[in-house]
Parts: sequence; structure tokens; C-alpha cells
Amino acid sequence: MYITAVGILVLTLGAVFVVRSFGSSSGADGFLGGNKACDDPTQIQLATTPEMQPSIDAAAKALTAKGGKDGNPCLQFTISAAPSAQVARDVAHGSDTRPDLWIPDSSLWVAQADDGQTVPNIAVASIATSPLVLVGRRTNFADTSSWLRSLSGASPALLDPLNTSPGALTLLSVQMERQKTSASDTQVSQVIVPLAQRLGSMAKPYTDVNALLGRADQDGSTTVVPASEQSFVKYQDAHPDAQLKAIQPATGTLALDYPIVVTAKSDTDQADQAAKALGSELMSDASAQARDQAGFRDTALSALSGGRGVGDVSQLTKPTSEAIDTTLQNWTRLSLSTHSLAVVDVSGSMAEKVGAKTRMQLTVEAATSGLDLFPDSAKLGLWTFSTQIGPDKADYKQLVPIAPLSKVQRAKIVGQLKIQQPIAGGGTGLYDTAIAAVRQVRQQYDQSAVNTILLFTDGKNDDPGSPTLAQAVRTLQGLQDPSRPVRIIALGMGPEANADELSALAQATGGQAYVARNPGDLKGVFIDALQSR
Repeated sequence: MYITAVGILVLTLGAVFVVRSFGSSSGADGFLGGNKACDDPTQIQLATTPEMQPSIDAAAKALTAKGGKDGNPCLQFTISAAPSAQVARDVAHGSDTRPDLWIPDSSLWVAQADDGQTVPNIAVASIATSPLVLVGRRTNFADTSSWLRSLSGASPALLDPLNTSPGALTLLSVQMERQKTSASDTQVSQVIVPLAQRLGSMAKPYTDVNALLGRADQDGSTTVVPASEQSFVKYQDAHPDAQLKAIQPATGTLALDYPIVVTAKSDTDQADQAAKALGSELMSDASAQARDQAGFRDTALSALSGGRGVGDVSQLTKPTSEAIDTTLQNWTRLSLSTHSLAVVDVSGSMAEKVGAKTRMQLTVEAATSGLDLFPDSAKLGLWTFSTQIGPDKADYKQLVPIAPLSKVQRAKIVGQLKIQQPIAGGGTGLYDTAIAAVRQVRQQYDQSAVNTILLFTDGKNDDPGSPTLAQAVRTLQGLQDPSRPVRIIALGMGPEANADELSALAQATGGQAYVARNPGDLKGVFIDALQSR
């Protein structure tokens, strides 16, 4: 459901399938059960998340050996390993590789596997668990009171939330802990927006947890990695000299839960029975030690033996399907590349002081710090506006053309911002500038990005020769193309900013308007504006 809505934006993972067959049939891949009562076993194609495959192999082999005895079913499993997100897409899209049973690392993926005809059914709620933890060098955990504070105090390297459970659960943990922390939307956005922008600019999002843990383990690294406890434990086993620590923020955590899901197109009752038999085998006393050694917890989230991992954990409230949907769709929207034109008011009123600084100075500071939220792949240009300040007495002046935010481009924009001065007696040619900016961005439209105008102003239109507000709104509406949207994000500052006027202009383009009445609100308003893309 939630990933399907953004499926065209998700990078398809490559996978190497490892297939093993366990059953009573003889053959190169077969396990000889030696029981004539199982000469014609039920064939079960099973897909599992890679880290769970050794445990599934062992349980399938043990279950097959019992086939036909003491009421045990006669089964032959063919087991393949693939990332959970990939199997979910295969099932949803009617792939020929659709399995009969599927063990993803999280029940998060089950809704995505709905092909519109057969709804996947969870036959066994969980065969093992592994809590989400934060992994990094000890010096990077100054504040572990919450997920939000832990992430903001270091350099998080987040596995792709649209293709990995640890990535998705990290975002959901930040949201679900708000029931305890009462963190505001702005506080969350100040962490998530720049993270989404940075990771969204990557050609290939992070999917290899071991590579990230290796980066976190380097001397002087400030990287922290949200990961399953199981992956951390196995990394420690392979790297006994690693200087990494795993923590659970004080607010609690979410966990990977490894359900057994019936994905068979037909004979679902048969598959359901096989799932329950396999689940019983996996949760037997005989499997418990192997599960623990592999770094997985039982279904009650009991601590691992030998002091491994993070010990006892407390759980956050499990997110609803609506919360999952909203959180991941927001991530997809925020992580899209940006193609924007910043348009800054330099009219005379910008010289007015708010405390020790002018409105112009405060706006320049907000815009300059806002640049840090954009990755190098974002494209940004700069105009200023007042009245009759450009060629042919235009109300706007083009200072820096839209281009990728290289070091040179950033320096040009910051340099131009710092030398801007309010124009004495200059009016605010807001309407004409808004229309011209939309036309400019439309001419350079980037199909792969969010195309916006970031419009900074402290007042309202006071250009006698401009169109009326109603005329400006109609013109902006006429410029819109639903397949190529260009949105105005208006940022008003100070008591004279006309929220109704700015909202009318922004909404005519499908955008939003924000007003900061106090200078201290500017940073938060800028974050909110980026989030409304």
C-alpha cells in the first residue's frame, strides 16, 4: 500500500538468489528423507530475507525428516533468499518468481505485496525478533534520551527507508516516540529534512549495513547507523576488534518481527498448513539455541545470551498502517532533488530593524543557513526584487542563474546575498515578480526534481503599475501544468507581511505560504517551507 504509492521513485535492488531444496525426493539438490510415507510431498516455494536463511534451511531439513511421522505433514521446501522489499514488489507485480511462503524481516512489507487480487495472509505472526538499535563509536552518543536527539547529535547514515526495514523503522521510531517526547513538527523536520535531502541526492541509497558499520568503526568517525541488533552482533562476531557500541534510546524502540506470510496464488490452505508446521519447528526448543547464536531474539524480545547486544529493551507503540504510509510518503517527497529559484525582497522596508538587526540581515541569515539543508545535487538560483530594479524597469533582478549547488555556486549565492542592501524608497513589486519567477522556472523545468520558487518578503505588493491580486492569481493559475508543476513557497517575515496575499499567490500554484512574525522563527519557517514541497 504505502510503498506502492511511491514505487516509481524506488530504486530496484539487485539480488543474488541462493536456492536450496529440502524434501523426500531424491536428486542433486534434494535431501533424502527416507520415509516412504512421503513419496509425494507437498512442494513449497519459500522466499526469506537473507540473514534468516541458515535458520530456515535447518528448520526445513528437520521438518522434512519428520514428514509422515507423528502427524507431521509431508513437505519439500525450495528456499530462496532475497531482500524483503524485492519479494514484496515481485508478489505485487505478479512475477513468475512469486513464492508460496515468504519470511520478510518485517511485517511492514506485507501490505506492499498485495497484487489487488490475493491479499497476503500472515500465517505465523513472528518466528524471531531483532530490535532496532543505534550503532556507533562511544563518543557519538552524548544524548541518548530519544531517537531524535541521538540522530541530531551525530552524522546518521540511514539505510534506504524505501527498501530496508531498519531505514523505515528509524523514521517510524522518530514519529512514534513523539507520544512520549511531545517533539514538535519543526523539531522533527530540522533532523529529517536535511537527512532526506542528503540521502535523496545519492545515486544509490545505502542498502549494505556491514559497509555502513565499517564506516562507523573508523577512527574519528561521527557516523551512527540505525541497524538491527542481529546485524550488529554478527558484525561484532566478524570484527572482534571493532570499537562500536549499540544503544537503545531511552524512549524505546521498534523491532523486526519476521512473520511467515502466505503468498501462494492457489492452494493457500496447503501453504498455510506448511507455514504453521515450519513456524512450530522454528520456535521449538531445538531451534532456540541456534536462533540465539545467530543473533536473533525470541518472539518475546528476550535479551540475547552472553551479554550480547543491548540487553533488555522497551518497545515503542507499533505504528498503524496509516502512520507507515504517511511517514514513508513524506520521506519520498522530501528526498526528491530540488530545482529552485530563491527570490529575495530588497524593498525599502527591509531596512527596518528587528532588535539589533534589520529585516534584510535576518532574511539573508535565514537564506544562507538554509543553503546547508540542500545537497550538492540540488539546483538553486537567486533573484532580488523591489520595483523597477532590473533591465527594462523590471521589478526583479537576476543575480545567479539556477545551477547545481557546487562549491562555486554556493559561494556565488552567499556572496550575492551578503552584499544586498535595501533600496531606499523601493516598493514591493510582489505580483509581477511572482509571475516572472514562475515563468523562469518553467522554462528550465527539471522533470526529475521538485520545481519551486522560494519567495522571501516582509510586506505586501505596493507597486502601482502591477496587476491586481485577482489578476495575478488568474495568471499564475493559467501558467500551471499538472504534469509539470512549479510551486511558490512564500516566506513572509514581520508584522507587515500579508499572509492572505501570500497564501493566494502560493495556492494559485499549489504551494504554501508561511509567515514568521518573530525573527527567531525564521529558521523553523524555512524548514516548514521545505517540508511543504
